[in-house]
Amino acid sequence: MSEQKPAPTKVPDGQTPYVTTRQMPPNEKGFVGFETVWKPFQKEVEYKTPKQP
Repeated sequence: MSEQKPAPTKVPDGQTPYVTTRQMPPNEKGFVGFETVWKPFQKEVEYKTPKQP
């Protein structure tokens, strides 16, 4: 007889200063992936034209 495999264990979110990884739910084949969320490294500032001499 074939029995259902137990669900994979839940892995806690991984957090660093610039990236966060989260475990995704298993797909129809049972593959469990990870979602990666990147935080910006620098700010973008609106460009201002320099003053005319």
